[in-house]
Amino acid sequence: MKKIVLAMLLVVSTMAFSQNKNERANFEVDGVCEMCKERIEKACIKTKGVKSAVWNVKSHDLKLIFDARKTNIETIKKSVVAVGHDVGELKATDEAYNALHECCKYRDEEVRSDHNNN
Repeated sequence: MKKIVLAMLLVVSTMAFSQNKNERANFEVDGVCEMCKERIEKACIKTKGVKSAVWNVKSHDLKLIFDARKTNIETIKKSVVAVGHDVGELKATDEAYNALHECCKYRDEEVRSDHNNN
């Protein structure tokens, strides 16, 4: 009888644990405008397993909700870098960065300054 009770407890606890598939994360992504916001969020949402992505233009903070069984933070960061935005230690290639619209060139001090003045 004890073994049956222990087995049932194990099954119930395993089921309860496996239900918690959604994880939340946030990290900084470089960008300067609403076009950047759209591009960053779209890159995230296109990543399998990402359920929500919201990037704040002012703080550069990207907030995510994703299914940890389908993706991870590194994969999501690589998706963002692939569309031309730096993420901490991961830098976009020159090719990806240069493909950005002129007003989105966040590495350019003058562009950043123009966006801060608006």
